[in-house]
Amino acid sequence: MNRMNLFDSHCHLDDPSYQSDLDAVLNRARTAGVLRLMTIGVTLETSHRAVDLAETRPGVYASVGVHPHDAHECSDEILDQLIALARRPAVRAWGETGLDFNRMHSPREEQEKWFISQLETARELGLPLIFHERDSQGRFLELLQACPPPAGAAVIHCFSGTRSELTRYLDMGYYIGITGIVTLQERGELLRRLVPLIPSDQLLVETDAPYLTPQPERRRFRRNEPAFVRSALLKLAEVRRENPEELARIVFENTCRLYRIEDGRP
Repeated sequence: MNRMNLFDSHCHLDDPSYQSDLDAVLNRARTAGVLRLMTIGVTLETSHRAVDLAETRPGVYASVGVHPHDAHECSDEILDQLIALARRPAVRAWGETGLDFNRMHSPREEQEKWFISQLETARELGLPLIFHERDSQGRFLELLQACPPPAGAAVIHCFSGTRSELTRYLDMGYYIGITGIVTLQERGELLRRLVPLIPSDQLLVETDAPYLTPQPERRRFRRNEPAFVRSALLKLAEVRRENPEELARIVFENTCRLYRIEDGRP
């Protein structure tokens, strides 16, 4: 198989599990063909760390934002600090933001309030959005309709929804992020049925590392890492019955287009 050029569109390189061997993790990613990575901010602190990493590691870009789990800690002051951080060149997206009514680490009212604020902020800054949605029972789509990002300016991170939700997202022009869940026998069954419905020009791959380790790496490693995005891409190509190298090329270009990386060609 020829070398595939890959872009891990969503990972958390600031996670403490990488503290002792981040350089080795990034070297393994490059060896696997992962030439670009987006490291994600979910709080003010992690956003600072993400930007610091992006400014000191080649091929790494950053997002800033407040995750729905952390919405209860958000404030106007924190949002102002994130806005200042977002103006640095390494920052190419806003998020991870959205709604999560599954674990309810933050009250629903707080999640909705700061999700709307972040939608408005990203629009003012002209940044694409990285969305998190889990078990919002349609509320996520309701709020998006009230303040929608432009088509092509958002990704549904770690998509795990229904066919009807997928159709709505695609009709709105959003990208769909596919993680290593697609490789898992039971948990990924519905996802494997849905991924052939995604137009190739709206498809991204991601690890969400250090979480969601794919097969076959799951048998040997507890911690996920960006190099393993290759397994998600290969499974996608298999399920969609497409050439892996060609699909990798398309997905790489999609990710550069979303994050407005003009020099993204390998």
